[in-house]
Amino acid sequence: METDEHELPVAGGRGARETRIARVREAAARLDTQPAFLVAARRLRRRLPGDKNFGDPLSTAGPAVVQAIARGVTALQPERDSFVQELGLAGLQLWQSMSEAFGRGRGEQELALLFTDLVGFSSWALEAGDAAALALLRAVGTAEEGAIAANRGQIVKRLGDGVMATFVTAQDAVEAALDAQEALGQVEVAGFRPRMRAGVHWGRPRKLGGDYLGVDVNIAARVADAAKADHVLVSDAAVELLDLEQLRTGRAKRLRADGAPRQMHVRRVSRS
Repeated sequence: METDEHELPVAGGRGARETRIARVREAAARLDTQPAFLVAARRLRRRLPGDKNFGDPLSTAGPAVVQAIARGVTALQPERDSFVQELGLAGLQLWQSMSEAFGRGRGEQELALLFTDLVGFSSWALEAGDAAALALLRAVGTAEEGAIAANRGQIVKRLGDGVMATFVTAQDAVEAALDAQEALGQVEVAGFRPRMRAGVHWGRPRKLGGDYLGVDVNIAARVADAAKADHVLVSDAAVELLDLEQLRTGRAKRLRADGAPRQMHVRRVSRS
């Protein structure tokens, strides 16, 4: 009797193949979690340039490709430490560091920091309602974002009724704030005219993911908090870098705010 070749038994059968594959996976998983391998990978990351903690939620927040890939890598084995994951993050850490070194990220570069917000918005919004408040925020956003983009700035994040933005020069940051205030003069919603205050500081913020953190960021926020409606307040560090030919500065005042250096001064800057 002839036997059809398709009916011939396969040595070990499908179950045996699945068993071998399962054993290989178990062995790979054991190697992937070997303490000695993990220690070696983490030691390597400490020696590489860049952020040795790259991969946590703070460092991977943002739209950049390297951040998106890192979020995917950290999501692969969230329940256990992984040697392969550490190696992947080491490569991404190096990539991020090289990108910053070649100008695709700013890293530790000195920057101008701009914070803005609206004075009296919250009280008005409670009475005006959500529809009017949303319409106002859209109009304000258009005015502010246009001024920031026109002065070569980059919005880091939106803060309710304000923004945080960075600029390569202090002059651009101040011009953006003044342009935004002028543009807001044309905005009115339900009888309410927005009045913006702004603060500018020059420093060396730490870039982490898509955000900036550090002492200089806190100082910039405090400068903005100290400003009055329709004022642009500028720290002494930023004033020193301004071309004052078309600008007017007020009297220097000490910045009295928690977290600000005791000897820091600020000035109001406006157009001549």
